[in-house]
Amino acid sequence: MTQDFVLQRQQLIKSLTKAGIRDQAVLRAMASTAREQFVDQEQRDLAYADCALPILMGQTISQPLIVATMTQALQLSGSERVLEIGTGSGYQTAVLARLAAYVYSIERYQQLSYLAALHLAEAQLDNVSLYVGDGSLGWPDEAPYDRIIVTAAAPEVPPSLVAQLTMDSVLVIPVGSQRRQELLVIRRASLETRIHSLGSCIFVPLVGVEGW
Repeated sequence: MTQDFVLQRQQLIKSLTKAGIRDQAVLRAMASTAREQFVDQEQRDLAYADCALPILMGQTISQPLIVATMTQALQLSGSERVLEIGTGSGYQTAVLARLAAYVYSIERYQQLSYLAALHLAEAQLDNVSLYVGDGSLGWPDEAPYDRIIVTAAAPEVPPSLVAQLTMDSVLVIPVGSQRRQELLVIRRASLETRIHSLGSCIFVPLVGVEGW
């Protein structure tokens, strides 16, 4: 079964490449991350299907293509401090941890955060801190961050998250209604802030003071 997962992971990387993922570091990180460790036991046979899968508390583990797309948009070089909103099962967290200096991740459900901690420990990733709280407000005690990634949909970009960015930074976040959103990439520089969309998407809602 382990060998089957290795082959499936290799096939996934090929499909991501065909889908337009060009960042070789992102592809290597995903090739090194055993997605089967982060899905619920009854979903393990679908671990490398390119689709979102349900996890506890009505949440989901994102589609691998979405994980790769959002991670690629962050343009990580290895020196960044990254804030992730929505730990979930810890899969996206694990991919980020292989690409950034340190990852701070917030989850609103304590049970999910606990399980994610177990998964990350199993993956032997120790450059991660987890926190249970309102992700829409960020993690101000550890700010500022070079990158912020939000894996839940907001009605608008939370001001608290923007305030916790460094001056040369990137924020990736789905924004829109609870039914459909645009995946926005916000690049903040000293002279200007640029925003562009990576296309439409569907995420679970970001629940909180500056969310839904």
